Amino acid sequence: QVQLVESGGGLVQAGDSLRLPCVVSGRTFNRDVMGWFRQTPGKEREFVASISWSGGRSSYADSVRGRFTASRDNAKNTAYLQMNNLKPEDTAVYYCAARRDSGWAELPSSTADFGSWGQGTQVTVSS
Repeated sequence: QVQLVESGGGLVQAGDSLRLPCVVSGRTFNRDVMGWFRQTPGKEREFVASISWSGGRSSYADSVRGRFTASRDNAKNTAYLQMNNLKPEDTAVYYCAARRDSGWAELPSSTADFGSWGQGTQVTVSS
């Protein structure tokens, strides 16, 4: 059974940092691209970041580039999203997602590209 479990969310102030882990089981994690997405009520789920199976390549949404960093520890079957200098507009439910890395020239960034999802963790940033 495939499971992705995010944690690490919470209520923080603008300028603070959070790190979200995503622990994966039931998949060959070290062959997967991992993606991070976020969603606010009434809006579509939007791309935040993705990272290749090796961690050697990553991709970011313009809104988070330079503040957020995706990483992974394949020995622990865990992906991470380090979020620095958080802003109120970063408030959302954050989801991790996985799919097999097929060696794309560009890392996937659409929700349709990913087949396995976590349950999400709430991040709230106060001003």
